[in-house]
Amino acid sequence: MTGNPPESLGALAALEPAAQGILARGAKPAKLKAGQTVFSPGQACSAFLVIKAGSVRVSTATEAGRELLLYRVGPGETCILTTACLLAGQDYDATALVETDSGALVVPKPVFDQLLAESDRFRRFIFGSYGERLNGLIALVQEVSLRQVDRRLARFLIERGAGGSVAMTHQDIAMELGTAREVVSRLLKHFETDGLVRLERRRIVVSDPQRLAMLQQAL
Repeated sequence: MTGNPPESLGALAALEPAAQGILARGAKPAKLKAGQTVFSPGQACSAFLVIKAGSVRVSTATEAGRELLLYRVGPGETCILTTACLLAGQDYDATALVETDSGALVVPKPVFDQLLAESDRFRRFIFGSYGERLNGLIALVQEVSLRQVDRRLARFLIERGAGGSVAMTHQDIAMELGTAREVVSRLLKHFETDGLVRLERRRIVVSDPQRLAMLQQAL
C-alpha cells in the first residue's frame, strides 16, 4: 500500500517516526459527503476516524423518540464513541451524521490496536481526547437533567444570537436542547409576547438581549 504523505496525518503528525510510518502505511484519507451517515446504532466499529475538515454530528434518540445532540466532531478531533467501541469491542449505540462535506483519516482497527500498543504519543492523544470529550458529555447530562428548558433556551438564544438573530427552525433548536419542538415553540411564543424576541420564518430576532440574559440567570 502506498503510504500517505506526513501532511495528510493531521493531528497525528506529531507521533514518533515509527508510529507515523505505521499510520502512513495502514491509514487512508476519506471524503465524507454532507448528509452521509458515518455510523448508526447496532453497527460494528471497524475503524478509528480523525476528522481533518468539516463537521460530524453525533446524536442519540431519547425514550420519547427525539434526537439528542451529544457532540460535534470538528477538524483535528475524534469521536469518543468510536474510541469506546474499539476499546470495548462493542457496537455503536448512537448515530453520526456528516453536517458539511468533510475529510477524515480512516485508521483500521488492527492499525489502531498496533499504535495503541506501540506508541506512547498515540496513547496520550487517544486518552487525552477521550477525557476532554467525556467531560463535555458529563456537562451535557447535567445540563439536560438539571436545567429548566426555558433557562437553556434563553441562554441558547443569547449565545447564538450575538449577531441579533438566530437562523434556525424550532425543530433544529429542539434537537440542540434535547427537547420537543412543541416545547420550544410554546416557550418562544411566550418570549415573543414578553417582547424578548420576534419570530420570523426560519429566524428568531433577539429583541431584548439584556432582559433575556436576566431571564436565563433568574430561572
